[in-house]
Amino acid sequence: MKFVITGGKKLRGSIDVGGAKNAVLPILAATLLTDEACVIHNVPLIRDVDRMLELLTNIGRTVIRNGDHTVTIGPARRQSPIHTIDPKLVKSFRASFLVVGPLLARTRKIRITEPGGCSIGNRPLDDHFHGLRRMGVTIVRSDGMYTFSHRGLEAKTITLVAPSVTATENILMACVLTRGTTTIKDAAAEPHVQDLCFFLERMGARIKGIGTSTLTVTGVGNLHGTMHDVIPDPIGALSYIMMGLATKSRITVAGIRPDHLDVPLETLLAAGARFDIARHSITLKSSGLLKEMKIQTRPYPGIPTDVQALFGVLATQAQGTSLIHETIFDGRFAYISELARMGANAVVCDPHRALITGPTSLYGQEIRSPDLRAGMAMIVAALIAQGQTIIYDAQSIERGYERIVERLSALGADIRREE
Repeated sequence: MKFVITGGKKLRGSIDVGGAKNAVLPILAATLLTDEACVIHNVPLIRDVDRMLELLTNIGRTVIRNGDHTVTIGPARRQSPIHTIDPKLVKSFRASFLVVGPLLARTRKIRITEPGGCSIGNRPLDDHFHGLRRMGVTIVRSDGMYTFSHRGLEAKTITLVAPSVTATENILMACVLTRGTTTIKDAAAEPHVQDLCFFLERMGARIKGIGTSTLTVTGVGNLHGTMHDVIPDPIGALSYIMMGLATKSRITVAGIRPDHLDVPLETLLAAGARFDIARHSITLKSSGLLKEMKIQTRPYPGIPTDVQALFGVLATQAQGTSLIHETIFDGRFAYISELARMGANAVVCDPHRALITGPTSLYGQEIRSPDLRAGMAMIVAALIAQGQTIIYDAQSIERGYERIVERLSALGADIRREE
């Protein structure tokens, strides 16, 4: 799939960010912890959600779509003492590995292959394995498959080597039904981790320390069905905010949680951006030339690694030399070469640092989407470029952004999708 974009047009109007991809996927996985129905609202229409629902169906759950943005996950259609998860589905997206925790909470043995996902650098599963082994899980790798087994999960104190989001979520889901008290230290505290905690609490889980680096979980005998609204997508919100700034457009980004965006917004304000912040929206004002930025990605509440490439594109339109320091992944700079093809003055110093000097004019080229988040950055680059840009491998972008072509077209962008 490719996107064809003609740049240079101002955007106008309002865009709603919708539900958070990084929140809804673990929440859907967590429905495996109960035999009762769970109704999830504000579910984004994106490819990764489709894959997770297909995975839940493959495991044996009933899945019903109630309109565009509500999903009901019903009781299991069949019971099995061992789950072998479809390798093809698991390899199609990274979040597939989130079913490990809840399945181990309810069964003694599962088999699963290593997950797929975007190529953004080294993404080890060590923290998942470390935490689960501490809880008494035996893990054996053979013929490309992992077999997880246990005789009963044990409540322990688990210290993560790094605040891995998915490891925190997997361990959290594994321990909510475990007798005793489990403590997870150096836990991730991102808004989507908090949203998973709140969903589990609605199901009857007992969790203390939500939003901090230490989670204390007291196991309960069972969890029940519930209803839940997924939080607005903070990555989507920042994507559209920086799109508006880069194109110098007066747009409103609606349906957001500004309190989830504190550090990125302060960074943009310090660079000269101007916007009005309301309770659930941000309206961009006309801004002059932005100043150079020093961007360092780090865990919440810092600048998310998922928006690093967007800051890189914005830096091409800022005065001076910006430093982009990627502290989390070592493969996030694949987009830099695409920007350079478009005329950007950008250089990768090492796997974790890049320098971008602006302002520079960008020109339409044939480029590719290196991954989901860098793909959105390529859309922004194309919108500010002179002439026509063709973005290949654009299907990766639709993994995380709902109906992106249609929604940007409604703002006035000249963009079309071609298979």
